[in-house]
Parts: sequence; C-alpha cells; structure tokens
Amino acid sequence: MKHYLSIKDIDSLPDWVAEARTLKENPLLFQELGTNKTICLLFFNNSLRTRLSTQKAAINLGLEVVVMNFGNEGWALEFEDGTVMNQNKSEHIKEAAQVISQYCDIVAIRAFASLTDKTKDEAELVLNGFTKYATVPVVNMESSVGHPLQALADAITLAEHNTKARPKVVLSWAPHPKALPHAVANSFVEMMQLQDADFVITQPKGYELDPDITKNTKIEHDQQKALQDADFVYVKNWSSYNDYGKVLSQDPVWMMTKEKLDKAKFMHCLPVRRNVVVEDAILDGNQSLAIEQANNRTYAAQLVLKKILKSLP
Repeated sequence: MKHYLSIKDIDSLPDWVAEARTLKENPLLFQELGTNKTICLLFFNNSLRTRLSTQKAAINLGLEVVVMNFGNEGWALEFEDGTVMNQNKSEHIKEAAQVISQYCDIVAIRAFASLTDKTKDEAELVLNGFTKYATVPVVNMESSVGHPLQALADAITLAEHNTKARPKVVLSWAPHPKALPHAVANSFVEMMQLQDADFVITQPKGYELDPDITKNTKIEHDQQKALQDADFVYVKNWSSYNDYGKVLSQDPVWMMTKEKLDKAKFMHCLPVRRNVVVEDAILDGNQSLAIEQANNRTYAAQLVLKKILKSLP
C-alpha cells in the first residue's frame, strides 16, 4: 500500500478489522518491520489521541519517531503554484515535502479544515501537497474532509461489540459552542457504507453533510425516531456544510441523554464536552465505548503502518 489517505484505500474492511484485532492480541509481533526506519508525524493542528496512538503504533513496529508541531515550529508553507512569495509564506510545499522525505520513510500529516473556504478545504491543499511532492508514503492523521484512522478504529470497536448479523447504527449530530469540521463524520459515513448494517444519520435541518459522501444513506431529522431500536449511537457535532462552517443551532435538545440512548452503546471520537454533547451519566456508565475507541486508535494506526512498511522496497 503506497498511501493511506481515506477509507477508500481499504480494499476489504472485514479483513482489515480482523487483522487489526489480531495485532491487538500481540502488538509487538512485527517489531522488526520498522527496524532502521523512521516516521515523521507533522501536526498543523492540536492532537492528543492521534499523536499518542500513532506514535505508540510506530514504536510497536520498531519505527523511530520524529514529531513536529508544524503550526508553530515550522516555516509557514505556500501550497499554491505560481505564487509570488512576497507575503508571510516562507517555504513552498515543493521543497518542504522533498526535504522531509529525505529524513523519513513514512510521513503522517494532520491538518484541519479552515471552515472558511469550502473550495480550498475540499482541495486538501496540505494533504495533497505532501502526497504530490513527497517521495515517501503519506498517512492521513485527519485532513480537511476525512479522518480515516478514526473511522478504522470505529470499525474495530463496532466489530468487538456487535452481536447481531445486521445492527442498527445511528450517527447523531449534537450541539457544540464552536464550529467543528466534517472530517470525523465524513469518514464514519464512508466506513459505515462498507458495513452490512441499518445505518441512519440524524441531524437538524441545515446540517446535512456533503451529499457526495452521504449518497443514499438514510437521513432522519427526527432524532427520537432515528434512535428507535439502535444498537450503537455515534454522537458528533459538525458545522453546516451548505452554509459552510457556520453554527446554525446550539439546540440543547439534541444533546445525547441516557434516556434517549436507551440500551444502545455510545460512541464518540473524543474530546467531548460533557453535558453539552452528552450527559455525564452516559460517559461515566457502562454503555460508553469512547475509551475503547481511543484505545483502538493504536491498532488502527499500527495496521496501516504495517501494511505500508511491508510494501516498502
């Protein structure tokens, strides 16, 4: 596998999930794969789970890890071609990506959406810039429109807890005081489209995700109706897609409560705002899978890195 940029890079989700679960049983089994090899983790935005889990995954495979918080440690990068660089950008992606490639065998990138310019966000300037000009494999640690490592961890978690041939899984929007990107929701939708499940998205009107991603997925604006008989409920906020990046509503009625959750398992990518997105009773109870999802981030990343290492010359 050359790169891991989106869920579409997974050739067989059931096989990947099964392999990740096997890795989880013996995380150090392939430690020799990364011997004498280096991964660079470049963060243009903050991180907790992504940084630590990807670093742990790399260590489990014997990789040396170099971490750089590019947002405040590196030169400001220019991504547009033909630009006269007489403003605040000091280095072009063409040089930066090639130079970084000389220092590592794999480069992983985390760069959020601006939520101000839909066209530029969907162009994935940072991720695609590195993919175009780097000479080593690139891993997406969350980009403007996708978070495929999180979605793979979510698939692992679902498989570990599912007891039905065709479970009902609901992705429910929740209120949040800030405008948040669509990346986690987008990749979760794409991952669920590969599952044999009764999958429903529920959100207030005006919060529809990119129709090119949701496609024929069922959308229900009545949260209570959507949650009926759910086995898993994934709760996440995202800003408006059509009125791009805007917070149209902070309606507290959409917060997930124990009463609404009923017997379903609760899922969230974290971090989460308690008693805004979800009430304490869920997070502190035995229905929450959020901590297990965070743990599975290591094995999702480790599987991706393992596949890339095996493809290296």
